[in-house]
Order: sequence, then structure tokens, then C-alpha cells
Amino acid sequence: MGYSARSGPLGSSMNTKNRLAGETSPYLLQHASNPVNWYPWGPEALLLAREQNKPILLSVGYSACHWCHVMAHESFEDQVTADLMNELYVNVKVDREERPDLDRIYQTAHQLLTQRPGGWPLTMFIDPDDQRPFFGGTYFPNEARHGLPSFRELLARVAQFFDEKHDDVKSQGEQLADIFSRLEPAPSSSAILTDSPLEAARSKIAQGFDREYGGIGTAPKFPHPTTLDRLLRHWRATAHSSEPDVEALFMVSLTLARMAEGGIYDHLGGGFSRYSVDRFWQIPHFEKMLYDNGPLLALYAEASLATGEELFARTANETADWMLADMQAPGGGFYSTRDADSEGEEGKFYVWTPDDVRALLTADEYAAVERYFGLDADANFEGHWHLTVRTTAKAVSEETGRTEAEVVALINSARKTLFEARAKRIAPDRDEKQLTSWNALAIRGFAIAGLALERDDLITAAAQAADFIKAKLMSDGRLLASFKDGQAKFPAYLDDYAFLLDALLHLLQARWDNDHLDFAIRLADLLLEHFYDEDSGGFYFTADDHEKLMHRPKSLADDATPSGNGIAAFALQRLGFLLADTRYLDAAEKTLRNAWQAMDEYSHGHVSLITALEEYLHHPEIIVVRGDDAEISRWQSSAAKLYAPARMVFAIPAGTVDLPGALSDRKPLKDQTIAYRCIGTKCSLPMTSWEALAAELSEATKDQSNA
Repeated sequence: MGYSARSGPLGSSMNTKNRLAGETSPYLLQHASNPVNWYPWGPEALLLAREQNKPILLSVGYSACHWCHVMAHESFEDQVTADLMNELYVNVKVDREERPDLDRIYQTAHQLLTQRPGGWPLTMFIDPDDQRPFFGGTYFPNEARHGLPSFRELLARVAQFFDEKHDDVKSQGEQLADIFSRLEPAPSSSAILTDSPLEAARSKIAQGFDREYGGIGTAPKFPHPTTLDRLLRHWRATAHSSEPDVEALFMVSLTLARMAEGGIYDHLGGGFSRYSVDRFWQIPHFEKMLYDNGPLLALYAEASLATGEELFARTANETADWMLADMQAPGGGFYSTRDADSEGEEGKFYVWTPDDVRALLTADEYAAVERYFGLDADANFEGHWHLTVRTTAKAVSEETGRTEAEVVALINSARKTLFEARAKRIAPDRDEKQLTSWNALAIRGFAIAGLALERDDLITAAAQAADFIKAKLMSDGRLLASFKDGQAKFPAYLDDYAFLLDALLHLLQARWDNDHLDFAIRLADLLLEHFYDEDSGGFYFTADDHEKLMHRPKSLADDATPSGNGIAAFALQRLGFLLADTRYLDAAEKTLRNAWQAMDEYSHGHVSLITALEEYLHHPEIIVVRGDDAEISRWQSSAAKLYAPARMVFAIPAGTVDLPGALSDRKPLKDQTIAYRCIGTKCSLPMTSWEALAAELSEATKDQSNA
């Protein structure tokens, strides 16, 4: 029997009024049968809390979150705990993927209140009058352990504090609001923008680099594709200088190789898990996220161009194949995540025993994979074997007396057999929300990989996803953030608009479509109209007509995904140069000035903004090719064989009309192919032969490297 500080003993016969059954979020539906009186975030819960003067217990998580599942089983499914929650609190459950605005605010509040990093599940206790939190944490166990109180004990203590120390709650809330108001750095309208953050970021990243196993830091170790992209761009900018930064290329190449060979990569099905729990990339946290795999697909494809490494091309191809096979929805969009758990155990779907593998393979196949995947070594995951590359095919060939080609063929046939056997297991749940921002990252990845790997099917997938968003996630001229069960919901956030604008600019380079250009321009205009801070520069995370929350953040730093401000500045700048539209260029520049202090003081945390800064200082190269479809595709494909991240090539068929802005001047010639080339606002004479353009491209590459 529990005890309520307000009302005395609690029984377990209280009526449950759980409001989550009507939601579309798989995470909220996971909690729809809890005995907790859960509400989704909204007016009903907020009003009830104010009327009853009860604190709000806000619980934020997502469907693939392992520790969210643990806390649910231990506490939210427990009747005694639920009775206590229902008596003392108005309980609100939030899917952080649907409501990143709430998650961003309360994760920041948690860090300020506890001086500890946040995470999921996030557990916050909120004053109903002003939505300001007064206590919080992440996971709390059902019994006191690991220095944490039991969740039931915490519930009673926090409710008592709210009742008896209400003045302290209010005072702390005011202090927190004051800190929030000062979080964003002061704008620097007079700042002189230089390349010093580029060098500072490169140096700082190197300081934390693991020179033996790749990656940043020790454990847990995350892929950080935005950081690796920054290093690859840095190398490319110096590649033809007197002192090319080969160490930057080494850091990228080592990390990508170790990841592709490690257990963070799915060697049977393709695709990457969220992060590695160890320094060596061996054992992952097994959840697979669309927002990781889209950027990693692009990065591996571009690294294959930059280095010629077959491993990088194969990894990109297999990652793309997994995304198409497992994550693509019937309407053309992409689902969000695959859970870490299946049958109540993390990783169960993915692990093996040597006997399992031996029973499925031929003797020759097993002899090859036993050494290659370490099945002859000790178990590496809770008494089972998670497949990671432990040696080279060449080493196996020397030990078995087979040629290396024969060993590779045996490994590949074994992988196919094991994949087919694994497919018969109970798979981890898939979160089938289709999120605009994450789809945008996938569109960008498919567009880049489609060109780099010469796979038209990937470009088609990117185009279909873009069309899905335009058809299903635009309503009354505005973008929405999430689609599930035929319903589009939630006003879109900065990341939705910025990531999609950037993705469309990449897609237009892979396959021209006037409708996609019109869509991009519409998104850019909406960004300026509803998110842009005219006074100070930069973009707010929520629109000017968004639900009023305790804070309206203007976040600048990269986290698991790139910075919305960084991508907005980058994409608007590129669109501004393409169309010669100074509105976009001015907004990008003012955003960079607003973020200058952050880039200057904490460069390696703002690499998306720094890439936008790089293209502000050294303008991107834009090539527009007009002519017959087959010929302009040939020119475009030839240009795409080079890794040139500061170059955009648009192949626009001769029959395309009504082009906006400066594109209207890029006219076709009758019976001839013509290329227009500009660096920022400076344009050279048009060229009518591939040889002339190729010579210009070669010189431009050297010029930009020496800039």
C-alpha cells in the first residue's frame, strides 16, 4: 500500500483514465495500457493540473529506447506506483521524436537543475502555472540502487516539496527562466567573419580523436557523421595545397573503416546502430535510427569517391539497400527506428552461437566465417556472439589455403544464408512514424549516394520521399512534422524546414525537377517568414505562431543531428547563390554573425555552422548544364565522379522553361550542350564542350584548395 502526502493511504482500485489509446505515436501507444492516467501533452492536461494545483509529471522517451522500456516495466506497469502517480500528479507522456520542442526545452532544464547530462527516459516535475520544472532526472529504478532513490519514494518526496515549499518552487522557476533567457549568445552584427573557427574545429576534433580505433573519445562512442563530414571537407579544401591535410583524411578513413568492420554495423542486413558501448565499435546499442543512417549513407558514399576504398562503397550500398528494404514505407517515405529489444531482450535478434552458425552453413563457409567474425574467440555479448570483423579475408585465405577471392565468396554466401535465417526470428519493433526532418536526412543521403554510386534507384527513392512529404505533410501552405496511420500532425520545426531545403538542393543535382525547385523556394520563404529573427539573426526552433511554451529556443549547436541553424544558413546561402536572391544570402550571413561567438568559443560543437561559414568565406561553385537529356546526364555523371563538396552541378533539360531568378539567364542552345559556371556571384564564359568544362573543373579544384 502506498501513501499520499495529500490524501492518505492509496488502494489499487482507482479508475484508470489513460488518454493515450487515441494517439498515433508507437511510443505513446506502448503506454496506452498502463494503469497510469497518462495524458498526451496538450490543453486538457495543462488545464487539469492548474485546476487541481497538482504538479505535472512529464515523462519523455521514444519507442526504441531500452531504458524507457525498463522504467515502463518496473514502474509504469506497477499498480501501486501508478496509484501514487495518479493521486499526486497529472501525468504527461511525450514522444521526443514528435515533440522535439518539448524535449529540447526540458533536456536543457534538466542539465541546468542537476548539472548532469540528460537522456531518455527524461523525468521532469513541472509547476502547472508556468510550465517551469522544479526537479528532474532520467531513469529512476523501482527500488533504491546505484545511488538513486526508488521511484515511489521520489514521487512522495517531490509532491511533498511542491505542497510545502511552493514559494521555493516559484523562486527556482524564475531563476531558471532567467538563465534560459541568457542561454543564446549575444549577436555580433559587427563581428569580422574569418576562417579561424575552421582551424580551431579541426584542431579540437584531433585532440579527442582515438588514433587506434577511430572516432571521438572513448566509450560510449558515437558515429558523429557531421564531425566526420567536416574533417573530409577540410581535407578536400587543402588537397591541392603545398601542405595537404592528410591527417584529416586519415581520421575520417580510420573511423569509417573501424565502424564498417565493427559490430555497430549490421554485417548481415546492412545499416548502423545508434552507438557503440565500447571504445572498439564492437558492441552496439542495437537500436537503428533513420537519422543516423541517412547521414552515414551520404558520408560513406562521398568517402568512397574521395579515397577509392571499396569497403566504403560496399558499406554505402548495403546501408542504402537496408533502408529501402526495411525502412521505406509504401507511400515513399521512410520509417523512424528499429528497436534495440526483441522478445524483451536487447540484441536478441542479432546475436548467434557458433553451433547456430555451424548448423546453417557448409563446412567451407563456416571455416571462412569462424575466423573472420571471431566465432572461435570468446563470446562478446552476454554469452552470445555478435558478428564483428576480427581479421582480414587475406589472413583467412592464408590460413585455409584458398584464394582471397574464394574466401570473400564464401563469406558473402554465408552472410546471405545467415541473413535469411535471421529473418525468420521475431524482429525488433519498428516505429512507423514518418518524420519530416529524418526523411529529409534520408533524401539527402539517397541523392548523394545515387550520384556517387551511380544508382538511379536511390535517386528515385529520394524523389519519391520528397513527393510524399509534399503530398502528405504540407497543409494550408505549411509543413507538418510527423505522419502516421494516414494522419499528418504537429506544426513543423526548424529542422524540418532546413533539412528538407538542403535535401531538395542535393536532389536537384541528382535529378532536375521544377516542382522540387518550387518546393525548395517555398520552404526557404517560410523559414524567413516564420522562424527567422529579423532583429538579431538566426532561426528559432519553433515558428512564430507555435504553441507558447516556457521558452522559445534558438539552438546553434550540433547534437545527434546537425544544427538547424547551421543547415538553414548553409542551404539558404546555396539557394541564394543559385538564384541570385540576396534575401537568402543576407539571412545566412546574419545567422553566421549571430552564431559567431558560439563558433569562436566552441568550434567543434558547431561544425554545421562552420561549414556554412566556409562557404560564406569561399563561395561554392555552381555549374548549370543545359541541353539534351542524355548528354547533360553524361556531363553531370562525369563531374560527379570527383569528390568536390563545394561544387554543385545542375543538369537542366533544354525543354525546361519558367526558371526563376538567375536560372532564367542560363538558356539552352539549339542542338548543343552548354555549361554555365559561377563561383558565388562571379561567372565565367559559357562552355560548349565537355573538354573545356573538365579543364575548368580541374583548375577550380586547385584554386579552391589553395584558397
